[in-house]
Amino acid sequence: MFSPFERAVAFRYLRARKGERFVSVIAIFSLVGIALGVATLIIVMSVMNGFRQELLGRILGLNGHLGVFSQDNSGLRDFDDIAARIRQLPGIVSATPIVEGQVLFTSENGGATGGLARGIRPEDLRARPLIAGNIRAGDLSRFTGDDTIVIGTRLARRLGLRIGDRITLVSPQGRATVVGTVPRLRAYEVVAMFEAGMQEYDSSYVFLPFGAAQVYFQQREAATQVEVFVQDPSRVRNSTRAIFEAMGARPVRVLDWQDSNSSFFNAVQVERNVMFLILTLIIIVAAFNIISSLIMLVKDKGRDIAVLRTVGATRGAILRIFLLAGASIGVAGTLIGFAIGLVFCLNIENIRQFLQSLTGTELFSAEIYFLTRLPAVVDPVEVAQVVGMGLGLSLLATIYPSWRAARLDPVEGLRNG
Repeated sequence: MFSPFERAVAFRYLRARKGERFVSVIAIFSLVGIALGVATLIIVMSVMNGFRQELLGRILGLNGHLGVFSQDNSGLRDFDDIAARIRQLPGIVSATPIVEGQVLFTSENGGATGGLARGIRPEDLRARPLIAGNIRAGDLSRFTGDDTIVIGTRLARRLGLRIGDRITLVSPQGRATVVGTVPRLRAYEVVAMFEAGMQEYDSSYVFLPFGAAQVYFQQREAATQVEVFVQDPSRVRNSTRAIFEAMGARPVRVLDWQDSNSSFFNAVQVERNVMFLILTLIIIVAAFNIISSLIMLVKDKGRDIAVLRTVGATRGAILRIFLLAGASIGVAGTLIGFAIGLVFCLNIENIRQFLQSLTGTELFSAEIYFLTRLPAVVDPVEVAQVVGMGLGLSLLATIYPSWRAARLDPVEGLRNG
């Protein structure tokens, strides 16, 4: 497409000589602007993808893809039969009876905080990779009987608890006595601590044996819900319809993860789209810098263009020379930004730790951002779109200045030069 002569002239114009420094500086700024825009866009999109994937994985890894409740919230009496029916449906991974309720956690050290207590059978808890695979202290084999509990590491630090210590659960649903209603209290021995990697879970969730939770929450013959995991969370609506058909006339209510977390994930998606739009403006501004630098270059090289036309260079050759000069800036900036973005994403956690040690401040607080580490998931399709956009805008920015150079009248160029 480009002859050796055209390439030689184009790259010669990109090298500044005495008196041409200003044009060269603008070209350098254009290259840096496109590189920063592409790199920032790749990094931000990857971090937003990581946020969504990590939050989705952790939320669904602990809470299930959908829950089956009684119609009047009085509890499911035939929970084992319901769970057995659901397990027989296609696309169902597991169906687990759960007893849960809001409680206040207190310790002998005087600490207190609110949270959620969940009753689950020991074998079902050991089948949860998010919990069983992230035990930081203790052993799940001791999670039996009616006097044991599994808590998160952040909750343990907040209350000053260790393995073997006792944590007291205070239920807001008190019991009636002759002197009035008094809170329901029960102390349990901490036998294991987990770290799911999400601040909300690690600081406010505890697990009790199923039978112990039934006694504590006064649900001796019932479960609060049947928690269901499916093979494809994106098609959970199909499983919801199948569950309703399997239940027949039995009055149940089904709540899936899309209903319970829709506002949260919609907010993440909106933020992601807005960030994409804002950062795209950086690339557009850099593309305008290419236009301005090429227009100045064309004006500065008017006499050279006239001489080239006089010795036989066609308008097409002149257009390709300046097209190549401008596109080279965009291509180089896009490729540099692509490399910087990928390297940053692959080492983003190490970079965060280094900056934290350098500044002495916490750059990614788990209490604010829910996660304990900064995630980044590189989507090849999105990266290809960003790179394509950078190259496309750079190419479009060169068309008008190149066309002006090709339309320059040799006589006018020699006269004004």
